[in-house]
Amino acid sequence: MDVLNIKKSKTYHTDAFKKIVNIPDNSIDLILTDPPYNLGKYSTGNIKMDWRADFNNDLADWDKETFSPSEWVKEFKRILKPTGNLVAFTSYNLIGEWHSSFDPEFDTFQFMVWHKTNPAPKIRKAGFLNSCELIILAWNKGHTWNFGKQNEMHNFIETPICMGNERLKNPKHPTQKPLRVLEHVIKLASKEGDLIFDPFMGVGSTGVASLNLKRRFLGFEKEKEYAVAANERIKNAQEKGGKLDIGSLVIEQVLSHKN
Repeated sequence: MDVLNIKKSKTYHTDAFKKIVNIPDNSIDLILTDPPYNLGKYSTGNIKMDWRADFNNDLADWDKETFSPSEWVKEFKRILKPTGNLVAFTSYNLIGEWHSSFDPEFDTFQFMVWHKTNPAPKIRKAGFLNSCELIILAWNKGHTWNFGKQNEMHNFIETPICMGNERLKNPKHPTQKPLRVLEHVIKLASKEGDLIFDPFMGVGSTGVASLNLKRRFLGFEKEKEYAVAANERIKNAQEKGGKLDIGSLVIEQVLSHKN
């Protein structure tokens, strides 16, 4: 895979676990991704509402497949440049495996907290709101980090969830992340012209955020409807930036790496 000649973006409908082996060593500046949380078996039963959209507790089928961070250590480490960073959204049930797998392989392993100011309410008031998500970060000495002031160095960011015109209606992705959070991370962990890689790109939010900040983007997505939507969003983002090198979606046969 010739990533050096990606001028703006390249997206693939493919199984990332199989395709990642084609990415050259030391070629990625930032891995920024939102892989499955393995919460599908815990989150079931949509709640119908008259006054708003239904509460979506039935997550997509892709979150019912087991995701294991340990399976990705070797390839993530191989493709990252020495100055690169790894940033991944995760949940409470996987934070331990992320740490045990990646902490021994990188000089530093840390986490951030994204506080959602408008999380979905709990009608029965039987537990805490799901108002926080965890973000793991890993890097080696000499990595890119663009802190300016002390107040930018907090491992905490607070924003609303993705909503309004930014949120795709068709297809609707249950875990679409807001551009504000992604752009915050990209500004801190990369430079203009760097190549950002998202192996679980969903509807392409990381790609849009990357292009907004004059970075390049490489994205993989296993679900075809999401991959098509991502490619269209990324095209639109590129057009706003001057219609330069509009990427095309490469469609490949997709089979689970568990098969």
